[in-house]
Amino acid sequence: MGAKTGLLVYADGDVPGLLRQVGAADRDRTLAMLRRLYPGCEIEQCEGSNLWNGVYPPKGTVHAASWPGVDVIGDQAVMIDAPSELPAHLVAAGAGRRLVLHAMHSVVDWLAFAVWEDGRLVRSLSLSPDSAVIENIGEPLPFELPYWAGDHPADIIPWPGEEEEPYPLPFHPLELGEDALRALCGFVQEGRPEPDDVDAAAIALFGFQVRDPQGPDPADEEAKLRGAVEAMEPPRFYALAPDGSLIERPT
Repeated sequence: MGAKTGLLVYADGDVPGLLRQVGAADRDRTLAMLRRLYPGCEIEQCEGSNLWNGVYPPKGTVHAASWPGVDVIGDQAVMIDAPSELPAHLVAAGAGRRLVLHAMHSVVDWLAFAVWEDGRLVRSLSLSPDSAVIENIGEPLPFELPYWAGDHPADIIPWPGEEEEPYPLPFHPLELGEDALRALCGFVQEGRPEPDDVDAAAIALFGFQVRDPQGPDPADEEAKLRGAVEAMEPPRFYALAPDGSLIERPT
């Protein structure tokens, strides 16, 4: 599994149903929405994407679109460990509406999702095998129930030579994450599409560079990252021995 999401959706009702009806989004309407959600930030349009590819844009980039009844924002900044700590102004923007947060990262098998109704948090779940359950607020939603009942145990294959240890969670977070994405937003990142799924690849999103003038300079951050990479030791390569152990290969 290689799916990553950082997604917020504001909607006047059922998100999948509304997304099935959208056409081309209005740029000015979308820009006005972003100015409300990112007050004080510098916002400049850049290359866009679509709902399938645009839910995990690069840092500092937001993929978004606004239609009557539903607004979509893809932004790594919403990938927070505890969804209940979503900034208050983002929650307040959902007054009178449904707000959905969906975030997952395949590298660490992390999943978080949350649903607010008229500004009230009704469900939040965040978990990963390294951190276990980070947040669990509200009653599980219907699509979760088979996972908590043990109907989808995690099937993890250990490395050769290693003893199999029980997976620290009763199910794989990314598997639940795909079902959560379908139930809450109408589409999936990975897995077999279903006939009534939203055609996320056909829904265009605008792209914007969003920068907080009070935040760190992106050029400085990039320089720090380059410095960290340059300071790393050369890579080491391993091969599988006949007995199943790993042995280091000369470079």
